[in-house]
Amino acid sequence: MKSDRQELFTIGEIAKLFDINIRTLRYYDGAGLLKPERTDETTGYRYYSTKQFERLNAIKYLRALDMPIERILRFFENKDTDTLMALLKEQQEETRLQQERLEQISRKLQRRISQLSDALESRLEEIQVKHLPRRPVAFLRRDISLEEDLEYPIRELERSSELKAAMFLGKVGVSIPRERILRRQFTGFSQIFVLLEQEDGYHGKEEYLEESDWITVRYSGTHKNAGHYYERMLDFMENQGLKCRGDSVEITLIDSGFTNDTDKYITELQLPVKEM
Repeated sequence: MKSDRQELFTIGEIAKLFDINIRTLRYYDGAGLLKPERTDETTGYRYYSTKQFERLNAIKYLRALDMPIERILRFFENKDTDTLMALLKEQQEETRLQQERLEQISRKLQRRISQLSDALESRLEEIQVKHLPRRPVAFLRRDISLEEDLEYPIRELERSSELKAAMFLGKVGVSIPRERILRRQFTGFSQIFVLLEQEDGYHGKEEYLEESDWITVRYSGTHKNAGHYYERMLDFMENQGLKCRGDSVEITLIDSGFTNDTDKYITELQLPVKEM
């Protein structure tokens, strides 16, 4: 039968010879990358010749380098060593950029795993004194009541800071001004912010939570449960000879973005302090 077809091979035979999926060969045909030597007009069967083996080998090699179909087509349109060199260098640069993106994702994953592990291992209800480094943030300053859903201010912050929504999960905080804290008024916030990471690619105005000693407490609940803990922190400061030196920081370490179980919500309050 091979002699009748002048050494033509069916698509199934080519698939076996080159260890390639039949659907892939059909896709290559449709894309104009590898047309069959002959297609039976009656049956629609595709037949390939040995003359196409070299081209298919080249396609397999370039696809193994993750080179897109469009780029391979460019090579065959002007098959030359200069063309191949240019395409390989393009692919090399694209691979380098992809490696950088993957490394960024890996760092973000590791950081988020560490943060979530830390939150899950929280010592709740315990007031601690910590020295925290300067932390870069993007702020949106506006009054927000305690009863207001924070999702809308978060979207405002997202637009004003030109950050992607994906950057906000587990990194959003709110602040109560120092003056209100000292008057023991915990019914609203004066600003909302997002903690920035190097991988966020933020190019807007960068502000900071300054390096300082902070008293902190973690508890099971959300911002609406914070009043009692502010009272405890103020009493702690007074007993330890400390005074508040700035606005508060409230961050929900675990909230509805992480779990549907409200009993697992964890919020951390932070107050910058100095000795009297």
